[in-house]
Amino acid sequence: MSATISRPPLRAVPFRTPTARLALRSESPAAGHAELDGAWWPRSRDLTSELSGLADMLDPLWGRITRIAVNPRHWPILPPRIVVNGHVVRVGWFTSELDPHEILLLSYTAGRWDLLVIPPETGAPSAARLMAAASADTGPAMTATALVTAERARHASPEAGVTHGSGSALSSQGSPSSHGRNQRRAVGR
Repeated sequence: MSATISRPPLRAVPFRTPTARLALRSESPAAGHAELDGAWWPRSRDLTSELSGLADMLDPLWGRITRIAVNPRHWPILPPRIVVNGHVVRVGWFTSELDPHEILLLSYTAGRWDLLVIPPETGAPSAARLMAAASADTGPAMTATALVTAERARHASPEAGVTHGSGSALSSQGSPSSHGRNQRRAVGR
């Protein structure tokens, strides 16, 4: 005699990418607009898959993200719209008006936010310095490209003690004198 065991059907659960690696300024958007409002370190250059993780982190803080704008230099595929967490986010791109290492996010609640986009292939120590510099409440306001260039120069200099050839994974700028700054609020490290 054989026994029949009925098993409940498996539920299909969509795969979610890991939480976004993000560092934000501690000031609110109403306090004034700085050059950068923080930094985002995506895991890939696939904007469609990366935006969900970013929205998961930012929607509760800033309200629903409705539009984004990027420079297409570092994003190989730019769809006009991306469905993120059940709503549509419109995607715009600008070649000369927007820094190649920046993403502009728009929300009805918080308004405009500008984040440094740390290239996915950047090493963890460099990414940590860039996140601290972009989210610092003090220090000079620097553009996203200026931060990335400074970090590259830091690793190219002989006094850094490390030389990187063409195989270097670093492709973002650093922050001058970010060593003495206080630790900033970092999310998802």
